[in-house]
Amino acid sequence: MEQMKQFEGKVALVTGAGSGIGEACALAFAREGAKVVVSDIVGEDADRVLKAIEQAGGTGIEVRSDVSRAMDNEHQVKVAMEAFGRLDIAVNNAGIAGPAALTGDYPLEGWEQVINVNLNGVFYGMRYQIPAMLKSGGGSIINMSSILGQVSFATASAYVAAKHGVVGLSKNAAVEYATQGIRVNSVGPAFIRTPLLTKNLSEEQLEGIATMHPIGRLGTPEEVAELVLWLASDKASFVTGAYYAVDGGYLAR
Repeated sequence: MEQMKQFEGKVALVTGAGSGIGEACALAFAREGAKVVVSDIVGEDADRVLKAIEQAGGTGIEVRSDVSRAMDNEHQVKVAMEAFGRLDIAVNNAGIAGPAALTGDYPLEGWEQVINVNLNGVFYGMRYQIPAMLKSGGGSIINMSSILGQVSFATASAYVAAKHGVVGLSKNAAVEYATQGIRVNSVGPAFIRTPLLTKNLSEEQLEGIATMHPIGRLGTPEEVAELVLWLASDKASFVTGAYYAVDGGYLAR
């Protein structure tokens, strides 16, 4: 008799699921039996990931969504509820890097864009995910912060501010809904080998960044996904309001 997968009967919504960490999370949830709502601003990327899920025998649905828009977040939760009747897990992962500039020179448009996607997008996500989870009997929300949700990084003031905000927002929601069966945690990846990083940096620059991690290399999306899966599972039933780094020792320096 085949062993029941740990997320059998559960529905997971992953934003920014068309590449990188989001893609790894979506594929991992599907592998463990969840029905997955694959959300991304790039429809072709969401479609590719959904096809990979289906080819591996999983179930999912795709939705094109710009998380910086409240109505898009409302829509993707509605899609999940209409397609599958419940929402158990949400991974608010979509994010952008933004411009690199000193705070006194930071482009105003860049600031607004980073805050809108990386912080407002997480709030908008939870704003609609939480009521759906309450109807479903509870759930687990994992918000993607960063090591820069704990420390600074010169020329990245908008990103640092947004990711610090995600940690605080996650803690606050965790306290508010702890008695109602919803757990909220944040994850802090270090530098992970994703398109967000590799398309902007040369291999030589990536090697330089790798040396900033005591473990001596960049992380992989799959390594972050394993932590996300644990936080979403019943194995983490007493874990809420926490921040977990997956950083190869970066913050321990």
